[in-house]
Amino acid sequence: MTDPADPASNPDVDPDRISPDRIDEALVRELLAAQFPHWHALPVRPVALSGNDHRIFRLGDDLSVRLPSAPGYVPQVHKEQTWLPRLAPHLTLPIPAVEGVGEPSDLFPAPWSIHRWTPGEPASVTPPADWARFAADIAAFLRQLRTVDTTDAPAPGLHSAFRGGPLEHWDDEMGAILHRVHRRERDLAAGIWRDALDAPFTGAPVWFHGDVSLNNLLVRGGELAAVIDFGCAGTGDPACDTVFRWTSRHDEAREQFGRDYAVDDATWARGRGWALWKGLLMIANKPPGQAELARHVLDRLFAEA
Repeated sequence: MTDPADPASNPDVDPDRISPDRIDEALVRELLAAQFPHWHALPVRPVALSGNDHRIFRLGDDLSVRLPSAPGYVPQVHKEQTWLPRLAPHLTLPIPAVEGVGEPSDLFPAPWSIHRWTPGEPASVTPPADWARFAADIAAFLRQLRTVDTTDAPAPGLHSAFRGGPLEHWDDEMGAILHRVHRRERDLAAGIWRDALDAPFTGAPVWFHGDVSLNNLLVRGGELAAVIDFGCAGTGDPACDTVFRWTSRHDEAREQFGRDYAVDDATWARGRGWALWKGLLMIANKPPGQAELARHVLDRLFAEA
């Protein structure tokens, strides 16, 4: 797996000057003073659920500052700045809007962004009122995203953590992490992976989101209100967006999404491969809740196998 913190993942960026430990409110204020002085007086406060790829700070009431947290995440920045404005007119749900383009500087050697604050609470914090309706709305959004024109759009690569590309990219790593489950589960996992590799993507590339997690799905009034974090988005195989079917802890949501996402059996097979890979990676993670979610995903996959 490509480690975003590895200097080799982006040799043009000094890894000692772009790391989570260095990104704080003081740095954000310095960047604003240097490049966006008209916003410098606004209050800055960190956002609790920033995710792994970026650090996010609330800027006043209506804006946010988004900075990549490691060299490997830097390619996501220009992609979002370029494509979020192009995607938004084709989608009925709100997505992040770019309000400012931060330039690399002596203060921070990578591009960064100012976004308009997207109202709503992550579904991981504020659950929807109706999980089946929520899942149907997610599937509808992803189907709509797949219809957007892909001309000149980014193909899978480092910017998308290779989501949307062939699963073979992760075959060596899968061989190294299969030991994280044992006995019958290991046999089931190996079978799921073989089935995924035996169902290659042969269609035309389409847009995918790349990280359909509850943290990136905002709820207002009990319903899906916005989709955020397009850092892993791109064009290619949409199978990576199927994983909500296995990450959801609600049977009604999982079943509804399975009916509404509207892809063929081969895409679901590759989706199981993506979910398996992610589950085996996360099963050894220490941050609260990640190993538990991974165990849930693996249990669902093995129950279906």
